[in-house]
Amino acid sequence: MSFLEMGVIIFIFIILSVVFGKYIYKIMVFKESKMDKFFDKLENPIYKFLGIQSDKNMSWKIYGLCILGSNIIMMVIGFIILKLQGGLLLNSNGAGAMSSDLSINTVISFMTNTNLQDYAGETSLSYLSQMTVITFLMFTSAATGFAVAGSFMRCITGDKKGVGNFFQDMIRIVLRLLVPVCIVISVILIAQGVPQTLNGPKVVTTIENKEQVIPLGPVASLESIKHLGTNGGGFFGANSSHPFENPTPLTNAIEMLSMMAIPGAMIYAFGLATKNKKQGWTIFISLLALFIVGLAICYHSESSFGISGNMEGKELRFGIVDSSLFTTVTTAFTTGSVNNMHDSLTPLGGMVAMGNMMLNTVFGGKGVGFMNSIMYSIIAVFLCGLMVGRTPEFLGKKIEVKEIKLLSLAILIHPIIILIPSAIALNVQAGTSAITNGSYHGISQVIYQFASSAANNGSGFEGLADNTVFWNLLTGLVMFLGRYLSMIILIAVAASMANKKLVPESDGTLKTDNGTFGVILVATILIVGALTFLPALALGPIAEHLTMGL
Repeated sequence: MSFLEMGVIIFIFIILSVVFGKYIYKIMVFKESKMDKFFDKLENPIYKFLGIQSDKNMSWKIYGLCILGSNIIMMVIGFIILKLQGGLLLNSNGAGAMSSDLSINTVISFMTNTNLQDYAGETSLSYLSQMTVITFLMFTSAATGFAVAGSFMRCITGDKKGVGNFFQDMIRIVLRLLVPVCIVISVILIAQGVPQTLNGPKVVTTIENKEQVIPLGPVASLESIKHLGTNGGGFFGANSSHPFENPTPLTNAIEMLSMMAIPGAMIYAFGLATKNKKQGWTIFISLLALFIVGLAICYHSESSFGISGNMEGKELRFGIVDSSLFTTVTTAFTTGSVNNMHDSLTPLGGMVAMGNMMLNTVFGGKGVGFMNSIMYSIIAVFLCGLMVGRTPEFLGKKIEVKEIKLLSLAILIHPIIILIPSAIALNVQAGTSAITNGSYHGISQVIYQFASSAANNGSGFEGLADNTVFWNLLTGLVMFLGRYLSMIILIAVAASMANKKLVPESDGTLKTDNGTFGVILVATILIVGALTFLPALALGPIAEHLTMGL
């Protein structure tokens, strides 16, 4: 039954990728849709009110500045609300002002689509903060990543819209995709028992005749965008292992598929944008192969541990199958939602989760993850070109020195902001004092935290006592750099490619839409991406696994 369940989820994921991909393609490249008249009536007044010239395209530099400017403004507003929440409305649980370092970490975390949480939402946030800071930033951060991915797709495929208008892209994505789908998901979750209310916590008497406070709130609306937008932050501290966030096997499947739908659809939409579906399927199947290998390793490691498998830190209602699948999905699709304690995973199970975030391209989120897959495709073409002494081409355009320099910088940023902060944390008292499990597992806790922050994932080895000034500020910096540096660099690459003339295909042109290139792509991802982190993994999960066999 375990393989059947996994197979069904993967099959539905492929179907959803095609269905959503066709719709997302129309949104991204402004193709006509039957719903245009309805959505135009919603969007045009917003453009007029905000003074947005939707017919005016931006340069990549202006597009990048708009991303940074708008996102920073939203962070500042969120920070103010968190500091004032104790005296504002909808605070039935009596949440006080959040500390400054934790507020900075939180607004950066949710605006960068990371959703790393160094707090428990049911006690630290008011309902107002949950809605106007957390849920709101989940929509806008997802839309930001989506907009950048759309601009990248248009440029790299030579679409006439080019870089486009950032604000127009964001509004279209929120109104045409995120809000409608989230409404449907929320209704299903409510029907399954997920709360959606502004009533305060309930005080009940238990069978032991003791009082217990049961926190409630607008949970379903947060859960829907949390997964669809590959955000990951939970309404409750226990995240999707909490029965109010994820009460049944059906909600567990819905949440996983919500995480998977848009990243997979982006790859399919890319194939449509190139006017070559085989191109999209080649990349899709390559990434799916990496995902399945990771899932197999994680499930085997968890199920073969001891007599009945590793059930520590897992919910009985999900068991090893759903826990292993959820773990692999949430880290491959850079969501960060968890239905089990990752700190309790076996060393190899934890290594799969870490490896997915270190690669940051096994589908990834709907923005940077998609762009990283194209980045690795270009690198693969470049390496093959070097082998035969030919100027490499991708989608009919030459890849030259400027693009390779920018791509090399984008590749280097990710390991730099994971490994250097990890080294700092492991060598100062402020960092090591947070480690709750010594030896190799303690190293894994630290590396996982920065891998999660850099990949804008947000899940954690929650054994780490990370709600300190040191950890809040350092991970906040890593999240910020991991989000915006790679975004802006990859937009610059796409804009450079957009200005190039098409080169006629010849006998020496490397085909990028077949199985051979798929193998080359996987090898490039593993060699360029994975080997960078092998020494760090050897010090953490690999060493821990070897000691377990002694």
